[in-house]
Amino acid sequence: MSLEQTPAVHLDALRLVRGGRTILREVDLRVPRGSITAVLGPSGSGKSTLLAALTGELVPAAGKVELFGQPVPRSSRALLEMRKGVGVLLQGNGLLTDLTVGENVALPLRAHTRLPAALIERLVAFKLNAVGLRTAADLYPRELSGGMARRVALARALALDPPLMIYDEPLTGLDPIASGVIMSLIQRLNHSLGMTSIIVSHHVHETLPVCDQALVIANGALVFSGTPAQLQASDDPLVQQFLHGRPDGPIAFDTAATRRTEAA
Repeated sequence: MSLEQTPAVHLDALRLVRGGRTILREVDLRVPRGSITAVLGPSGSGKSTLLAALTGELVPAAGKVELFGQPVPRSSRALLEMRKGVGVLLQGNGLLTDLTVGENVALPLRAHTRLPAALIERLVAFKLNAVGLRTAADLYPRELSGGMARRVALARALALDPPLMIYDEPLTGLDPIASGVIMSLIQRLNHSLGMTSIIVSHHVHETLPVCDQALVIANGALVFSGTPAQLQASDDPLVQQFLHGRPDGPIAFDTAATRRTEAA
């Protein structure tokens, strides 16, 4: 398999366990380079657990995780090096309130490179310009709207030019207009910068239009993998319940309670 054909992410027979309980089982997945993949599913279905495996935070109980043809390392030093190539946009943004917008974006560059201050300043301006916030460099996080803060966090995640971007519920707490801006920005940046993106979300209708591939996780497994069009045309009861928000169906509403009952 050539370098271009090697998937950005390859999961094979993956099983993930937390606290002695299996969260996901037998997950097989290929994420093509340059694509945008949506990982969808109800709250508590294991989406964040899957992200923890991709970043090396959680060691699989079985199966393998590969990024760009290389297994996710176990040693701390190798894992730190690998993470430089994975940008993560967190749900809560994670901006440091005592630093300006520019200083927040500069953090990864100062921590992981030895670039001169003048070059870092130029790179920060470039990243902020990419998300439409070049004039906001001297503002503090408390002076930003929710959508602006999310874009600053995105600029910081892009600081080291990662080939893989992971978005963990990027639309949480945003109004419809800000959500549209963020999704459009994700799509534009992915294509213009030649990245691969994985979007973890339960916002189906906002996420699908920008994606090449859609996955649905429910009841501890990957229940669907295909294009957005195939997802919307699926007659699978699990998929239908999730897409249309039906309270009754094969996906239990209170998954935590259901698991406790099953464990008992």
